[in-house]
Amino acid sequence: MAYLYWTSEPKNTPIVLGASLPLSGINKELGAEVTIGANSWFNHINSMGGVKGRMINFIAYDDKYEPQNTTHNLTRLLEQDNVFALFGFVGTPTTKKIYPKVTSIKIPLVASYTGAAFLRNPKEEYAVNFRTSYQNEIDTIVEHLHVNQGLTRFAIFYQNDVYGEEGYIAAVNALQNHNLALLGEGTYKRNTLSIHHALHEIQSISPQAVIIVGAYKPSALFIRQAKLQGLEDVVFCPISFVNSDALVVELNGKTKNILFSQTVPSYSPQQSAVSEEYLRLLNRYSPNHAPSFASFETFLAAKAFTKALEKIQGRMTRSKLLDVLSSKESIDLGGVEISFNPTHMHSNAYLFIYDDGFHTIHQRSF
Repeated sequence: MAYLYWTSEPKNTPIVLGASLPLSGINKELGAEVTIGANSWFNHINSMGGVKGRMINFIAYDDKYEPQNTTHNLTRLLEQDNVFALFGFVGTPTTKKIYPKVTSIKIPLVASYTGAAFLRNPKEEYAVNFRTSYQNEIDTIVEHLHVNQGLTRFAIFYQNDVYGEEGYIAAVNALQNHNLALLGEGTYKRNTLSIHHALHEIQSISPQAVIIVGAYKPSALFIRQAKLQGLEDVVFCPISFVNSDALVVELNGKTKNILFSQTVPSYSPQQSAVSEEYLRLLNRYSPNHAPSFASFETFLAAKAFTKALEKIQGRMTRSKLLDVLSSKESIDLGGVEISFNPTHMHSNAYLFIYDDGFHTIHQRSF
């Protein structure tokens, strides 16, 4: 089927963006936060008259974090909603499932909430990432714990799918950079809480640190059970997709020895002008939702996306959007610097601890 959207563009035609993400099921908090962050910015832009007089219509469908649902949602977005671009898809297995279709119809896939390596190949011209990679996140974790704290015994708890495999490979690579090896591993099945076999496998090697590549509910259960079974002094290192804010809630704030990795800086109002703007607009458009790294990241990505739209000269087309998003032009979003670079617009990784709020302890640029 040919997708002919954008052959003409009356001034009152909305700019339609589409996402597929988990709005129900075990990972629903992450999907909700991504949607809230995007809409906080897009609603603000619409209240100011839109982009070049055109409103942004952001459509998000629930896929329950299951790839077959993502395929169905993509078809709906293309055939029913006639989206201009895809924005804010969540997950590695889900995004990988639909990426061949993305390339075949040449539609931009922007700011997916995943650090997967396959989207960061320079040859993949239709994938435009806001966040840095899982490899860079895990490199930052290992560097900090080994170089700064002298830890050498690492294990990994990961989801047994392509997301977990990405994390596993990244951990092996990061450790090899320091002449270290991964000493233990344990997996669980996606969208389940079946963590006990993984815990037994990891417990048997007495790790000093465990890298966590999962969703927040099974990750929280793993951490709680590990601490009850003698691993209370181990450093647990959830990467960004685990969803730090939801993990803290799930653990009832009991976050001793947890090192959180993120791909955006703190959303504290004192951090930057854009973090203050985010909190103000979040309170305006989603007053019942607490701030989070996930919604802040997507807020920043949405702001960057509209900046790119504003730079398009003449008629808006997908190819012109991709040209802007690969221009390498630097943009200040309000104290957070980005560059229009398909591999990653924002190249930093951050490490936090939580003690009545998140506190930055390490930052690395790539």
